[in-house]
Amino acid sequence: MVAFKTLIWIINIFSSLSIIVLVLMQQGKGADAGAGLSGTGSAQGVFGSGGNATFLTRMTAIAAAVFFASALALSYIHSNAAGTTLDFSSVKQKKQPAAGHTTPSQQQPASGVNN
Repeated sequence: MVAFKTLIWIINIFSSLSIIVLVLMQQGKGADAGAGLSGTGSAQGVFGSGGNATFLTRMTAIAAAVFFASALALSYIHSNAAGTTLDFSSVKQKKQPAAGHTTPSQQQPASGVNN
C-alpha cells in the first residue's frame, strides 16, 4: 500500500509541474496580433495549421485531469487508511472558572503598585 501511495504521489507531482510548464508556455490572447505581423510561421510547421495553441491546450487539459484524479485518489487512500480517525480522548481540558470568580490573569492590578 505504501508503494502504491508513493506512485500516486509521484504522478501527482509530475502532473502539477507539467501544468505549470504548459500554462507558462501558452501565449495570451493579445499575442496573436503581434505574431501575425512578424512573418514567422514556425509554429505552424511543427504543430500543424492550428499552431501550438490547440496542442498546448489539450496537453494542459490532460495534465489537469491526471492531477485531479491523483489528488482524489490520494484523499481516498488517506481517508480509508487504518488509524486516520481523530481521537481526542487523551486531550486534557482546562476547567472553566465558576461564574463570578476571576482568575489571576483577569484581576486588575492594585493602584498603589509601582511599575
